[in-house]
Amino acid sequence: MRIEGRGRVDRGTPLRFRFDGREMEGFGGDTLASALMGAGVGVVGRSFKYHRPRGVLTDGSAEPNALVTIGDEPNIRATMQPLFHGLQAVSQNRWPSLGFDLMAVNDLAAPFLGAGFYYKTFMWPQRFWERLYEPMIRRAAGLGALSGKPPEEHYETAFAFCDLLVIGAGPAGLMAALTAAQAGAEVILCDEDAAPGGRLLAEVEDVGGVAGHLWAAGMAERLRGLGVRVMPRTTVTGAYDQGTYGALEQVVPAGVHPGGAPRECFWRIAARRAVLCTGALERPIAFRDNDRPGVMLAGALRAYVNRWGVAPGRRVAVFGNNDDAHRTARDAAAAGLKVVALVDSRPDAVNLAGDVPFMPGWQVTQAIGRGGLRAIRLAGPGGRGRMLEVDGLGVSGGWNPSVHLTSHMGARPVWDPGLAAFVPSEAAVPGMSVAGSARGRMGTAACLRDGAERGVEAAGELGLRASMPDLPEAGDDLLRLRALWAVPGKGRAWVDFQNDVTVKDVRQAASEGYGTVEHMKRYTTQGMATDQGKSSNVVALALLAQATGRDIPGTGTTTFRPPFVPVSIAAMGAGGRGKRFAPERRTTTDALSRAMGAPMIEAGLWYRSAYFPREGETTWRQACDREVRMVRQTVGVCEVSTLGKIAVSGPEAGRFLDLVYTNTMSTLAEGRVRYGLMLREDGHVMDDGTVSRLSAHDFLLTTTTAAAGQVMRHLDFVQQAYAPRMALRLVSVTEHWAQFAVAGPLARGVVDGLLDAPMGDLPFMGCRAVTVGGVGARLFRISFSGELGFEIAVPARYGESLFRALLGRAEALGGGAYGLEALNVLRIEKGFLTHAEMHGRVTAFDLGMHRMIAPGKDCIGKALASRPGLVAEDREMLVGLWVAGDRAPLAGAHLFAEGASPVSENDQGYVTSACWSPTLEQWLALGFLKNGRARQGERLRMVDHLRRLDVACNVAEAVAFDPDGGRMRG
Repeated sequence: MRIEGRGRVDRGTPLRFRFDGREMEGFGGDTLASALMGAGVGVVGRSFKYHRPRGVLTDGSAEPNALVTIGDEPNIRATMQPLFHGLQAVSQNRWPSLGFDLMAVNDLAAPFLGAGFYYKTFMWPQRFWERLYEPMIRRAAGLGALSGKPPEEHYETAFAFCDLLVIGAGPAGLMAALTAAQAGAEVILCDEDAAPGGRLLAEVEDVGGVAGHLWAAGMAERLRGLGVRVMPRTTVTGAYDQGTYGALEQVVPAGVHPGGAPRECFWRIAARRAVLCTGALERPIAFRDNDRPGVMLAGALRAYVNRWGVAPGRRVAVFGNNDDAHRTARDAAAAGLKVVALVDSRPDAVNLAGDVPFMPGWQVTQAIGRGGLRAIRLAGPGGRGRMLEVDGLGVSGGWNPSVHLTSHMGARPVWDPGLAAFVPSEAAVPGMSVAGSARGRMGTAACLRDGAERGVEAAGELGLRASMPDLPEAGDDLLRLRALWAVPGKGRAWVDFQNDVTVKDVRQAASEGYGTVEHMKRYTTQGMATDQGKSSNVVALALLAQATGRDIPGTGTTTFRPPFVPVSIAAMGAGGRGKRFAPERRTTTDALSRAMGAPMIEAGLWYRSAYFPREGETTWRQACDREVRMVRQTVGVCEVSTLGKIAVSGPEAGRFLDLVYTNTMSTLAEGRVRYGLMLREDGHVMDDGTVSRLSAHDFLLTTTTAAAGQVMRHLDFVQQAYAPRMALRLVSVTEHWAQFAVAGPLARGVVDGLLDAPMGDLPFMGCRAVTVGGVGARLFRISFSGELGFEIAVPARYGESLFRALLGRAEALGGGAYGLEALNVLRIEKGFLTHAEMHGRVTAFDLGMHRMIAPGKDCIGKALASRPGLVAEDREMLVGLWVAGDRAPLAGAHLFAEGASPVSENDQGYVTSACWSPTLEQWLALGFLKNGRARQGERLRMVDHLRRLDVACNVAEAVAFDPDGGRMRG
């Protein structure tokens, strides 16, 4: 089916490939779809529900039919798969073969398998569900099959930053990128195709006096010369908050094993501004058996003729409701195909295709043929009818602007009656504008002009001065159309080709009460296949509007969600194996600490020093005990950089923190620090930490090491769900600052002597900006040890230098470094909490912190925290435990009354943390005990059957050392 003298493939580079075991030949520049079409293959797949034979429908990423398996990867769109020598592709969703599929029996049962049949059929008898229905459905579900083996190829993730992201390299995108780049902007230009040009690649059209595809190639080279990063084969898949975009780059085609190169790379692109130039997607018209192989979109037929030099048949017809369909008839006739008829449903249409049989006011009512198109049936004015023998049919119901990315943040598109399509709403995505066909500018000249204007606007928003470039001459054909969604008649007319949704299904959904778009979508499965209904959604919405008696804008649209195209899980989670699944996070002092002999402990993916052994110490306990006494008696230095640090800024930051924390933060004075407790929505404790007010509108939150990511996600959620209009910003700055605790009676001298200016009278729970050696730093007077304590933070690159300086001063006073083991003992002595206690099942009441829930304001979790079951006196409450004898208590042990048998029925609580206290020369533990606050002094048994522990202990206050806090406040 090759057309001599047509196409832009390299016929001097023949490529052998296999499809379902048959060897075929294509050429360099082919896609698998064009190569199959060139080899005369009409049936490329089977539909999901009825297993009807299907051919290629589109020429791009919206393809619903031509899905194949290559290697171990299913659902590869043949329209997007570059051809290479040795490619082996296998068709899907058929057994035993594509030509003879036994599951096609489903098509005979179609009267019983209409919309919503699964909701009605599998209800009764009830016992059949587990034994028959569910196993049957699971076997039938899915398209393609996974091998179950890990992928041989490797995938990558990458990050990019730019001033302007241009999405789509058609005429509008190329001009937007050129305009901004000439103004000095750093530009990234992404396009899902292997070559720039968009629809110009499929057209016989001049731009600037040269062929459109050559003009586009020259523009791409010009942009590269201006420093623009041009990224072909890269589809922007989603638009997210704060100018972040996801993009999938196909580095190597499926099936190629290139050695070290990745198969795909998933990009996260942060852009200050973006221009969306994704063009438009053609839609079909529904008529009886319009899914037959050989029926395709008219624009796709034109693309295969002009770009790849192939055609679905030698005798073709074109059926449309708009002027663009005429271009397909014209180009097909110019390529030497027999154009049997140009069928235009508009009675007043004028022939724009030249010398081809023209039939205005006629409609195609049926496609005839099963494994391939043989004929079409037509109906015309006055009830006339005709049948034409054809083996290819191009259908065009109009073009839908590709508005998907503009809807990813909740905005709804707007109906344009002139286009009979939805166009983007204004400012749908902050920082993104839309140009060209994506916003309804369908002519090439209009796209060029619109792209340049959007480039000028984007440059101005970036603070750059841009001017309109000289625009090349190009055609500016208008897209005149008269909407036609479905041709009346008997038989099944198909809307969603992949999921086998018909016109009748949509109307049936409306008649059975599923008249909203979201209900219709789920009842029929319209738009829920891998193509997300790109070619079928608008047709289905129009049919639903007709069935419910509403207009299309009143009917609305379904929700467009990312990703725009399917993204393999391997690409999304690239590198997530072994240590890259849970990467090692190292502090700025990691190398120095290891050189000092410190063993490392993993804490929330961070590696922290456990202890710092000295000569003569042979066990960790010896080093730990020495470090605890050192902090209590002189001074110690500990790195605490791993604590989560989140900056919250804005005029309403204080009000937001009131919503997040149980206590009031908006009243916190500048230069002061307050301890805070944070609840989940269900009323249980999520985390604790400190809040520092650095200035009127700037707060710094600290979290526990392990919960930093969880808290950041929670804050993002609260802002979006409960405070979307509050003027504030959240930024995680954990890695930006290296922070060190200096604790002990001599701590002030160590810190004060290091600062460029004395700290003066810094009160307990105070903070201020300071400088160390000319470097800006932050100083906090807070303590996690119970001693006089300070924490000093500097930009991360100065972390090791500061640690060395602090150690030098501490060691001169008889102190030194202390690690996580000593830090744990110090905090247990003081009854301070970590996530050993805040493990997700405890409330503020359990911790004895219920008075921190401010009565005069609301906060997340407050209402549910007051449920009777969460404030009952028999709940397990935080207590301290003093252990008798010389047996070490163990976290995880359970508590029993002294004379009770240690079985689950008698369980009274459990231990969360335990240590030897060198300060008190006593084994201590923290734990939770039923009605614990009322049981001070009671004697219990601490039992761990697994580790053979059975010791006596006494219930005490959680704070074992310096209960009045005089040492840390002094």
